[in-house]
Order: sequence, then C-alpha cells, then structure tokens
Amino acid sequence: MAHELRQDIKLSQQLVMSPQLQMAIKLLQLSRLELVETVREELECNPVLEEERSADDANAVSAKKDEEKEIDWEAYLENCYERRPLGVSFVSEEAEESSLEAALTKKPTLTEHLMWQLHLSPFTEEETRVGEFIIGNIDEDGYLRFDGNNGDEAIYLKSITQEIAKASDAREEVVEEVIKKVQQFDPVGVGSRTLKECLLIQAEFLECKTQVVEEIISRHLNNLEKKNYKAIVAALKIPIDRVVEAVKIIMRLCPRPGSTYGQSESIVIVPDIYIQKVSGDYSILLNENGLPKLKISPYYKALIAKNGKGTDAAKAYVQERLRSARWLIQSIHQRQCTIYKVAQSIVKFQREFFDNGACFLKPLILRDVAADIDMHESTISRVTSNKYAHTPHGIFELKYFFSSKINTNDSTDMSSKSIMEKIKNIYAAEDATKPFSDQKILEILRSSGIDIARRTITKYREAMGILPTSKRKRLF
Repeated sequence: MAHELRQDIKLSQQLVMSPQLQMAIKLLQLSRLELVETVREELECNPVLEEERSADDANAVSAKKDEEKEIDWEAYLENCYERRPLGVSFVSEEAEESSLEAALTKKPTLTEHLMWQLHLSPFTEEETRVGEFIIGNIDEDGYLRFDGNNGDEAIYLKSITQEIAKASDAREEVVEEVIKKVQQFDPVGVGSRTLKECLLIQAEFLECKTQVVEEIISRHLNNLEKKNYKAIVAALKIPIDRVVEAVKIIMRLCPRPGSTYGQSESIVIVPDIYIQKVSGDYSILLNENGLPKLKISPYYKALIAKNGKGTDAAKAYVQERLRSARWLIQSIHQRQCTIYKVAQSIVKFQREFFDNGACFLKPLILRDVAADIDMHESTISRVTSNKYAHTPHGIFELKYFFSSKINTNDSTDMSSKSIMEKIKNIYAAEDATKPFSDQKILEILRSSGIDIARRTITKYREAMGILPTSKRKRLF
C-alpha cells in the first residue's frame, strides 16, 4: 500500500487563556502583601507605569524642595565645623541608617544559643568537639534523642553515649560528662534524653527537688499524666495534700525546654476588608492603604500618540509595556471589585453572625455565593484564600464564613463551626474538678435541639485542641 502526504482542514474549538486572563487569575489569589510586592516589582521593571501621588503628597514634596532651597547649606556646614567639639566625629545620615539596621537582630535559634554558651565555657578541645556534636543533634523541643529506644531507660541512655562517642571519636566518659554540662546550659534541662531526666534536672536546679517530687517524676509520670492522684497516694503511702503540693511544683517545670526558641515570630495580619455597622446596616470598605495607585506615564502615552521617532524594536517594546501596564491596572481594579462583591454576598448570607457572633454562623458553601454574584465557584475559592475581613467580632479569614451543614431536631440547619463554638463555650464554663465527658456534652447539645454523634463531638474537641476528660481534671 502506497503512502501519501495530504492536507486536511479541521475545525475545532478550544479554550485558550489570554495573557490578560492569566494575570487577572494570578492577582486574584494573591494575599494583600503579595499583591503590594507584585505591584512594586512591576513598577521597577515597567517604565510605562508610574505611581499616582495624591495632592497632599505632591504638596509635601514641593514644600520640602522649597525648604531645601531656602537653606544656605554652605554657611550651615561652615558653622558646624567651627563649633565641632574635640573628640567628636560626625556620622553621615547614611552611616546612621546602616548602624540602625546593624542593631536590629533576629531571634537566635536554640542551636545558636547553645553554641554561643559552649564556646564561652572552659572546655577542652575534645569536649568542645563532642559538645558541638551533641548540640547539633538536639531537636526543637530541646531533647537529645536517638532511634532504638526499647523501653529500658538505662540501656537507652547508654546507647546514646556510645553512639555519640563513636561518631565524635571520643571516650564515653568524656561524652557523659559533656552531656551533663550541656544540660546545665540555658534553658536548663536542654539536652536531656528523657522527660524524667529533664524534669529531675530542672527540679534540682530550682532547688525544689523533694523526696516526693523525685518519686513522682521517677516512677509515677504515667499516673501524673492521667491525673490519677489516688494511685500515687496508694503507691507512696502519703496524704493527698503532700501529693498535691508536689504536683504543683512539677507543673511549674518545663517539659519542652527548647520550645521558647522553636516558636516562630508573630505574624501580623492586615485585613483586606473592613466590615462595620453603620446606621443599622453593614458597610464594606476595601483596605487600600499601602497599595500603590498606578497610572500610565504621560511621557510614553504622548510618545505612542505622536508615533515619534525610534526603531521598530523600540516602538514594539513601548507598545508591549503599555499593554502590560493597562492589563495590570485593569486586573487590580477587577480584583478589588470581585473581593467587594464576595464580601457583600457573605454579609448577606451571614447577617446573624455579624449581629450576634460565631454561634450564629449559618451553613454556607462556595456554590451559594457563586450563584448569588453570578461567578464560578473556582473564582470564589481564589477570592477567599489568604484574604481577611475585620468584623465587629474580630478578624477572620474569608474561608471561615463557609462551613458544612448539620441537621438538628427542629429541622433547622446549623453550621458545623457554630456547633464547635457552642461546644467550646460549654468546655469553658465547666467545673475543672468535674470536667464534662463527650457523652455529657452530647446530652447538653441534645437538650438544646442539636443531635450529633458522640464521635463527631470527639472529632471537634480534638480539632480545637481540647484534652480528654481524664487530662482536664484538676484537684486544685
């Protein structure tokens, strides 16, 4: 059979995303801080874009220039040099700024803090080498842990010493001595190999290591975790008062000595939207503070209009930059309008939340808002990601207002988040000496018309970080 080449005409339809649509989608899912950074980068690389200054800014710049013109800087500097006292050197404004930046320091990590103490301690060269290896293997909780814990504490501690001695090419007695010295560094107890060792070191350092405290830490941590004080009293054969006093001391100790250095810096959330009640209704205000207001440069606009001189490549570059600038301005405007529409729809659906608080949050899904403002669900999902609203009840991510539906006995639908809020309030009001079980919470909710499974309550409790009944009970 002979092969032949031929051309066929085929008509088909396919979805192609234009560069403008791609930019609009990209900007829509950015957080406010990411949007500001993107706009700043575009201002730097696109000469056609300019930041539009307000009348107040323009007047301030003009006044500053006039003030600079009025000052006779030459006479001023002459006067300064004449009056300069001996032994004082002048530092330029630029140097002052750099020295200020140099004074700003980041929070040291646990490893950096321990290494600093290590190199300030009177260690031998071998001890310093072993100490660096030990500190390098301390985890973020402040513990020196190795694989292979078979439950026997003595064997486990010995195996850690042997592993370090082998890896650092040092004697075991040196390793054991360095571990004890590192455990006395700040924070005290860091480098401990077990929880028991950590608590005993801290109790001894704080001079609160009584016989009862040592007995409880050494042999009854399991009962202490379960708050089974009766078992401790029976084992130690002492009054409950002495056990309670010892437990108070132990609870003041830190089971994770490295936690203060492992915590991340606080993140400041800047709301994208302000929702405030004005004259009985809610007004929505977009936060545009710090977001540069863009405009097309008049120079390049006139250059394009006059079709001025220049190579074809230069003209094509200016045209492309002008088109990119217009797309960016339009996309930002469209983004702000979309966020406003979504916020308006959320306020309409969640009016009871804004009036009364989190317990009155209604079930809401993306499809409801999408149908309300005639947009696709994926657009609503992008808008609600990394966007925050300042409300009369606090700052919430826009995703917070969406939750699944749970049926109740009186045929009304409730939001899962509003039920979680009710459960949280019940736990907050309980008697710490007689905490509620999950079954008791179930009965309280059923009495108010909310019928959900006990396993759902357990799931909500764990999601909120609330401990089970046995670990919440207190005797004092």
